[in-house]
Amino acid sequence: MTEAEANRSSEPAMLTGRMLIAMPGMGDPRFEHAVVLLCEHSTEGAMGLMVNKSNIDLDMPTLLAQLDIDASADLSSHRVHFGGPVELGRGFVLHSSDYATESATLEVSDEIHMTATLDVLEDIGHGRGPSVWMMALGYAGWGPGQLEAELMQNAWLVCDGSNRLIFDLPDAEKWEAALETLGVAALALSSEGGRA
Repeated sequence: MTEAEANRSSEPAMLTGRMLIAMPGMGDPRFEHAVVLLCEHSTEGAMGLMVNKSNIDLDMPTLLAQLDIDASADLSSHRVHFGGPVELGRGFVLHSSDYATESATLEVSDEIHMTATLDVLEDIGHGRGPSVWMMALGYAGWGPGQLEAELMQNAWLVCDGSNRLIFDLPDAEKWEAALETLGVAALALSSEGGRA
């Protein structure tokens, strides 16, 4: 096996836990200036959550009330995020590694986990959940080879996932901050990609 073949065969697993940064002019307005944490990536496809698009019409107290979950914690400052255009009624909680359920928590990276059950929402509602978290409805999904093709077409840049980018920064700052981790200025980007 050549070195290039070895790199290609190991690339999908390496993108789990990394972040996609939408390039200008990618052509899909749902992903304009999107930052997507890849929660899973394999030869079977990829699944990720947008971390910088709040749902302006839905906050956590409203969502928990819709789910008949009593909440004693003050969650009024927590917005629900638009995780992506697939299965908009399905919820996901990205959170710190200090919380896990026995069978339903996916370890995205050492620092970032994802849980998609009502248990985590009940725990958050009662102040027993993870120390930092983000709720998202819907997800971004790619079939086998689809994400790799989009990367080859310069639709995305890839950077390391970080708690700071996901949980600490205001949504409006995350796209430029993700670019800065690569040493790229937003004004320098063109929607036209090239090859050396």
